[in-house]
Amino acid sequence: MTKATVIDQIGGETALRKLVNDFYDLMETIPEGQSLRILHARGHGIPLARLELFDFLSGFMGGRRHYMEKHGHMDIKLIHAHVPIATQDAEDWLTCMDRALAMNQLNGPEIDKLRAVFRRLCLMLVNDLEPWGVPSASPDAS
Repeated sequence: MTKATVIDQIGGETALRKLVNDFYDLMETIPEGQSLRILHARGHGIPLARLELFDFLSGFMGGRRHYMEKHGHMDIKLIHAHVPIATQDAEDWLTCMDRALAMNQLNGPEIDKLRAVFRRLCLMLVNDLEPWGVPSASPDAS
């Protein structure tokens, strides 16, 4: 017997699309999404991020690998290498996703594992890049 994929367990691509849209709706409206909105505005914007997160999570959760088909990889560190991500940004992303999972009544042991994986991935993306729009200190500035 084949074990169901996470995407199957949550209700397939339709349920994943709703989860991603609820996640970004939260990001666009709750206080914890403020810094994330700024990061997205300085990048390719939330509308594209909605599509790309769906594509990425579909493959990540065992469904069709839309992101891989479009971009040739699923390297999450490479995807975010140019983005200055602070620990608080990671925590804010996790807050938005936790609320979206709850809104979609997704719970249980598999969702708990998914939350733990999301936490590891988010914290792995934290980096020491200078915030966008903030000039880095010159080494010879005294």
